[in-house]
Amino acid sequence: MAATTDVTYYDRQAELKAFDETKAGVKGLVDGGIQQIPRIFIHQPEPLPVTSTPIQIPIVDLGSTDKASTVEKICNASETLGFFQVVNHGIPLGVMNEVLEGVRRFHDQDVEVKKRFYTRDWTRTVVYHSNHDLYTAPAACWRDSFSTFMAPSPPPPEELPEVCRDIQIEYLNEVMKLGRVLFGLISEALTLNPNHLADMDLDKGLAFFGHYYPACPQPDLARGGAKHSDRAFLTVLLQDEIGGLQILHNQEWVDVPPTPGALVINIGDLLQAYTTTKIMSYKMISNDKLKSVEHRVLANKKGPRVSVACFFGSSRVPLMRRYGPIKELVSDENPPRYKEFTIHEYIQYSLYNEEVDGASALLHFKL
Repeated sequence: MAATTDVTYYDRQAELKAFDETKAGVKGLVDGGIQQIPRIFIHQPEPLPVTSTPIQIPIVDLGSTDKASTVEKICNASETLGFFQVVNHGIPLGVMNEVLEGVRRFHDQDVEVKKRFYTRDWTRTVVYHSNHDLYTAPAACWRDSFSTFMAPSPPPPEELPEVCRDIQIEYLNEVMKLGRVLFGLISEALTLNPNHLADMDLDKGLAFFGHYYPACPQPDLARGGAKHSDRAFLTVLLQDEIGGLQILHNQEWVDVPPTPGALVINIGDLLQAYTTTKIMSYKMISNDKLKSVEHRVLANKKGPRVSVACFFGSSRVPLMRRYGPIKELVSDENPPRYKEFTIHEYIQYSLYNEEVDGASALLHFKL
């Protein structure tokens, strides 16, 4: 496959198909010694600047004995940035390091071993490929991924990749426990019973994504991950020391640098829709309290970057249950801003109709 930055006409679909059929992903290009990225990976420059003023992503200590302060910090961070980090979260550092190594081992396997997992069929237990939206996005991202739906119905262990099977299961069990804690704290931030969100099954579905971002020879032309918001209730992200994650805040891109031992938490589209009504906090009353914020990942000459993203809420739990603004937070003065929808309806719309610039599918469900 020719590598060029020439912007003249070319058969894009043919190049996408040729890349996909190698089943070797972006790593295959790098292993082949590529020096210029193929045209299918070239992203148009974004007009938004990177902030010149460093912004501290809040760090919440879940081991604090001051629960009221912890709840308030989560509430404020979710309102202003949509992102925060947690420390003393109960997941051992050794487990965190080993799951990152497990993801690295999977992607570093011989391509012939990985090929048996390569698919675009989301009903498969393990889905490995490069770019879930390869054929529909305006530009492909410099990233390979494998994913598994781990809850509410865990797959048979023997169907998981052998090189990371045990640590994947152990890490997901830890994340499930953390999810229950986080949804409890968020419930309290909404002045609801601590079990409210859990009782609505928001913590029952969990998907595991192991991302691998190879070193990129032309990082200024590429993206590790395009601008998007998450199709989930809540995301728990573990990233290695390389970094590259940025969030969109006040029309500027803000770095989310890695913090040793911390996990990055962000509000997803489904939780924003669920809580977008008049919400009372310890300090204030406001609309749009919890925000699902757009974010992206930069490409980097260093690499590979490895991350693990766990998403609470998926198309597999329960498909026909209708979600909408929490009834306790709705009043005549503060009507719901989104219509009710099933996760299936949301996923289907977002997969096939979401705007190419990364605009949230939530816009379609606004009243």
